[in-house]
Amino acid sequence: MRDRSAEGPRSAGARRGADRGGSGGGLRRLGFASFRYSRWDGSQAGFDPDAFSVFEQISDELLYHGDVDAALRHLLQRGFTTPDLGRVEGLRNLIERIRRRRREILESHDLAAPFDEIAERLESILAQEREEIARGLERAQRTGDERMREITTAALSEKLVHLDMLPRDLAGRFRSLDAYDWYSEAARAAYEQLKAELREEIVRSWFERVSGTMQNLSPEDLARLKDMLAELNRMLEQRAAGEEPDFDGFMRRFGDFFPEGPQNLDELLELLARRMAAAQAMINSLTPSQREQLRQLSEQLLGDLDLRWQLEQLGGHLRSLFPDAGWERRWSFRGEDPLGLADATELVEDLGDLEELERFLRSVGSPSELAEVDSETVRRLLGDDVAVDLERLAQLARLLEEAGLVHQREGRLELTPRGIRRIGQNALRELFARLQVDRLGGHLHERPGPGHERDYSTKPYEWGDQFSLDIQRTISNAIRRTGAGTPVHLSPEDFEVERTEQEIRTSTVLLLDLSLSMPMRDNFLPAKKVAIALHALISSRYPRDYLGLVGFSEVAREITPAELPEVSWDFVYGTNMQHALALARAMLARRSGTRQIIMITDGEPTAHVTERGDVFFNYPPVPQTIEATLREVLRCTREGIRINTFMLDPNRHLRRFVERLTELNRGRAFFTSADNLGDYVLLDFIEQKRRTLRTRT
Repeated sequence: MRDRSAEGPRSAGARRGADRGGSGGGLRRLGFASFRYSRWDGSQAGFDPDAFSVFEQISDELLYHGDVDAALRHLLQRGFTTPDLGRVEGLRNLIERIRRRRREILESHDLAAPFDEIAERLESILAQEREEIARGLERAQRTGDERMREITTAALSEKLVHLDMLPRDLAGRFRSLDAYDWYSEAARAAYEQLKAELREEIVRSWFERVSGTMQNLSPEDLARLKDMLAELNRMLEQRAAGEEPDFDGFMRRFGDFFPEGPQNLDELLELLARRMAAAQAMINSLTPSQREQLRQLSEQLLGDLDLRWQLEQLGGHLRSLFPDAGWERRWSFRGEDPLGLADATELVEDLGDLEELERFLRSVGSPSELAEVDSETVRRLLGDDVAVDLERLAQLARLLEEAGLVHQREGRLELTPRGIRRIGQNALRELFARLQVDRLGGHLHERPGPGHERDYSTKPYEWGDQFSLDIQRTISNAIRRTGAGTPVHLSPEDFEVERTEQEIRTSTVLLLDLSLSMPMRDNFLPAKKVAIALHALISSRYPRDYLGLVGFSEVAREITPAELPEVSWDFVYGTNMQHALALARAMLARRSGTRQIIMITDGEPTAHVTERGDVFFNYPPVPQTIEATLREVLRCTREGIRINTFMLDPNRHLRRFVERLTELNRGRAFFTSADNLGDYVLLDFIEQKRRTLRTRT
């Protein structure tokens, strides 16, 4: 029998299969955890991926498309990495593993070898018979009895003629040799042994079409097999006639044929269809001459017409019920390792399973669909590491839901408020990591006093907060979470910090260009990342500040923080700065303190709203649009609103317009690129905030 082990080592030690346990009394008394490590064998419970680490790897896609389901689909394809688990392969690499495994099977085995081996063994037996006949002729020549010599020579010569006239095909040879009177007892015994082995191999290949058991093939087994096939065909005829077959009675009598334990007739028929389709695929993979040899050998060595008829009838029923089971498959084996007929059927079934698995993985659209994969089949065909990776991929959506980052709504996944905050924190952390520490410092006001007076209220700690820990609230949170008793184990979610009264407030409206040129020039994602990072910075570090968001293309519209992750570019042309500035001015009219507009754009104004309320668009820009936009700039200037413009890939016309805008408003202009936009915006905001705090305290 062939080795059914999967490719490569069974991921021993490749993943951290730590089994927590062991004595560890001394360590436990000191408050340390104790671990016992063992080799990964597929039986240990795996570790769950870290939800926040996984979420960080889809943050950019969530910002770009705003679609959780699409981001998870892409993550499924490419896989992910976590600090605890290392690399979890995506479907793209797992499909390549399936293809590689299939190639290895086809390039290792030879399906024609059984026929060649049978022919060689039969030729060796015939050579043994000829040698014994030659010795008999020599003995006859030495005898003194002329009559005996003539009779013996004639008889032995007739045997040689019989052997020389044997048909070329295997079935014909066996048919002719069954009528042959062997001269050599050793050759006769070898022939009977070969015929018995071949008969058993054919029976096994037939038997495997309908049963998973392979032990003790006896005449009684074959009789029960015929009875089982006859009852199966009868049940199918009953179902076709609208009757209800006695499935439970069938399983009581013949359940030992099906160790998989099908629970109903449909499961049983699906199981049989898969097996018989695999057997048919094995036959399809033979050459026409090999198929004919197999047919003739089966007829010659078995001769059981009823068994063949019952199998063919069942096969016809199953073909009509399961036309897509792979009846027409065929495989091209190119290796040297010989396969028996029964082993070939088993191996072809594995090839079919691999093909079905690849087809299924190609169609997967969400992590939850992977729950349909049979882990044991994957483990058998491809190894424990692939099965574990598929299980972890299947858990992705559940993992993010349990972490409170996404939730189901009307059949699709959406970000929760916590998920939105997390995206902002991820974007902020990424941008801060690129800035020099000496330029930013801690951004804390160094002098205590009225600028940070206590508010006598607390809030859950978020990234960016000063660590003014409220001990009482923090301990209370931990006790509520874990229960009374000592020691009290703190977790980051228990932390609460004191709120402070920020007397110096800044009100900001961020204008985000959503025109079609932004994604076309690869500027959309960096700009949106800056917007959500700025929102995260202000809401966590400067909670008393105000941040409004406006998206603009042909027209402008206000964007709430909850909508920001799902905001995408508009499939229209037009950059309506005038409408965006007017909307921002209205939003800031109700605000006190320092007021400013931050505008991120990659193009000059090409649209404006007319006095009648219509939208006018023209490219290149016309004087009417420029003048309407600059009039809105003057209104902002009269109301004390500063406009800071961040230009992405500025051309000559945009530079000229922004220079006029800056001259009128006395704001500032930054010529940036997608690579350093975040550095400029965050650094400028924090520097201005720090400067304002210094001048007013």
